Amino acid sequence: MADPTSEKLTESSAASAMSLNRSIKRKHKSNNRECPPVRDITGWRWALVVAAILSSTFLFALDNTIVADVQADIVVTFNDVSKLSWLSVGFLIGAASTNLVWGKIYGQFNAKWTYIISIVIFEAGSALCGGAPNMPALIVGRALCGFGGSGTYVGVMTLLAASTTIHERPLYIGGTGMTWGLGTVIGPIIGGAFTDSSAGWRWAFYINLCIGAACAPVYLFLLPNYDPRPGVPLLHRAKEVDYLGGIIIIGAFVSGVMAVSFGGVTYPWNSGKIIGLFVCSGILFIIFGIQQVFTIFTTTSRRIFPIEFLQSRTMLILFAVTSAGGTAIFIPIYMIPIFFQFTRNDSALEAGVRLLPFIFLMIFAVISNGAILSAYGYYMPWYTAGGVLVLIGGSLMFADVTPIPLLPKSMASPSLSAVVAEELVSSAVGFITCAQVGGVTIALAIANSVFLNGSQEKIQAILPDLPAAEIQQQKEVIQAIVESMSKTYAMVITAGALTVVLSLLMKREKLFMSAAMGGA
Repeated sequence: MADPTSEKLTESSAASAMSLNRSIKRKHKSNNRECPPVRDITGWRWALVVAAILSSTFLFALDNTIVADVQADIVVTFNDVSKLSWLSVGFLIGAASTNLVWGKIYGQFNAKWTYIISIVIFEAGSALCGGAPNMPALIVGRALCGFGGSGTYVGVMTLLAASTTIHERPLYIGGTGMTWGLGTVIGPIIGGAFTDSSAGWRWAFYINLCIGAACAPVYLFLLPNYDPRPGVPLLHRAKEVDYLGGIIIIGAFVSGVMAVSFGGVTYPWNSGKIIGLFVCSGILFIIFGIQQVFTIFTTTSRRIFPIEFLQSRTMLILFAVTSAGGTAIFIPIYMIPIFFQFTRNDSALEAGVRLLPFIFLMIFAVISNGAILSAYGYYMPWYTAGGVLVLIGGSLMFADVTPIPLLPKSMASPSLSAVVAEELVSSAVGFITCAQVGGVTIALAIANSVFLNGSQEKIQAILPDLPAAEIQQQKEVIQAIVESMSKTYAMVITAGALTVVLSLLMKREKLFMSAAMGGA
């Protein structure tokens, strides 16, 4: 099975990171709204910059799923299967727990050099994974990859928001969805290809170093310099970081991710370890909320969580539909290949190829969304139409429980891109990315648990004491697996229904007109 992710990281959800919050803009009017940011570089140099920064999104998504087909070889290499689940959990911990932290860091420090630092962390993690002498080192490398990858993703969104006009931005932000979807699907294929070749599984991680080295000159010499606080000394900025809030929120996410990842799979949901992790996570989230609301050892401007977004209907709706969009996209992406591997005995490559129609439709929707939004500006209809399609597609996949060829029938709602007040852009990126990565992480963990627990119960009922090799029993086992898999699509149905309902609560506004007017 493919590794669940961080990652966060959904096509439609990615674009939502910059979505408009008109109620916030009323409080943060700025003349900059009338003068969209204009980049210093154009032409082929700008094309190189876009390609280079989108490559980091591709690698982040790739690293999320590439271990799917190398896990068996890793177990053979280290002769340690007990820690195998940590390969995915370590990555998720690094990715899901640091989005808000990265968002605040990008709001404090130079975006170019913060982005480069996150690239270095990601590449260092990849190098450690590739050269790992044992399983613990590999797990640490995976955590570093998740941590650095989360920083690169927030950085890409921040840099694109700072370097594009409000009319062209949807096309560029939509590109993150395209590269994310591509990396997610290609990950297992590339991992399987390295495993089957003489290169071996270590090159599934070393490949990140090669691509990073190729893009390094672009990062160093062409990447635009965007400083959110020009003239403020570096030491002064460092003193203003909300370190206490960062530590608490990371601890809350770490224990929460471990609980949803191990619950029902490694340990029963009612085991003391899982209950303890949930309790620990809940307590830390409560402490974090108190610390942020009452600005304990921090200030209103320094706190990590953008409390003001909780007062905005638009941002709360975007947070929810971003999580729903990630659920609608990633559950089929992970479950469809498993379906074909069980029912048609497909290899990882063959199962990945069967996903291409799904991905092509998704990419087409993202590009169309960006182009049409740039021309007309209305975003609410996209969420309504997309939610309806997800609802229909999820229902069809839920009802189709026979082992026959399955075409991807659902697509998530294409997302939209605009800007909040300039000083809140980085916080908005972290806020929405948190919804994306966190939503996908929880959804996939629950789907994984439903699938594994359901299939195990059915198989034990079918084969209590008999060998599984008999043909009739094989058919029954496959049927049991497919039926258990179909239950995971109930979450897709829920995501579609939630998106439709919430889209009807969205404002019927034209993004670019309201942005030009500075909010109304």
